[in-house]
Amino acid sequence: MLEDLMEGGSIRPITRWGEPVMHAKTELIEVFDDALRELARDMFATMDAAEGVGLAATQVGLGISLFVFRCPDLDGRLVSGAICNPVVTLPSGDERNLESTDEGCLSLPGGFQPLARPDHATCTGIDVFGEPVTVAGTGLLARCLQHETDHLDGVVFGDRLSSRTRKKLYEQADSLKHLYPADWPVSPKLTSADG
Repeated sequence: MLEDLMEGGSIRPITRWGEPVMHAKTELIEVFDDALRELARDMFATMDAAEGVGLAATQVGLGISLFVFRCPDLDGRLVSGAICNPVVTLPSGDERNLESTDEGCLSLPGGFQPLARPDHATCTGIDVFGEPVTVAGTGLLARCLQHETDHLDGVVFGDRLSSRTRKKLYEQADSLKHLYPADWPVSPKLTSADG
């Protein structure tokens, strides 16, 4: 069961932007075995340690098509899952409503800038047990589904920003990078007093 994967995992270091795996399209998953489920368990542990709402396999250095999430929707309902080979469908025409809000990424810790994305999204794929899964999201969950699927296509959210906003994002993250050890979140984030 999915709940069994949300505890007991090992925290892994989070891969940063600039590493090749973060900017390449991932391989589809074809084998749904215990090793895949153990990876998902580690990814949940890593995401939780980093206080994130989603984490893609590329963010733990693996070029395979998997992400995990535990994220609230617009109504505050917490939705969790592990999705392999995801495909996101976004609204179009009159149903398309963009919401611009601050977005960040665990692979560029400390940086946040506004990015407009559709306010709802539907993600289909296969769970880590080999069963078909569909998740419809609103609010932050819609943003999470889009952000994590982008990772599996080799896209980081900075790629979607204007060059001016991207520059601000990098400056912001750069000013805080001394708080994040190279193996973060295995080693916890430092406080300003530590640094």
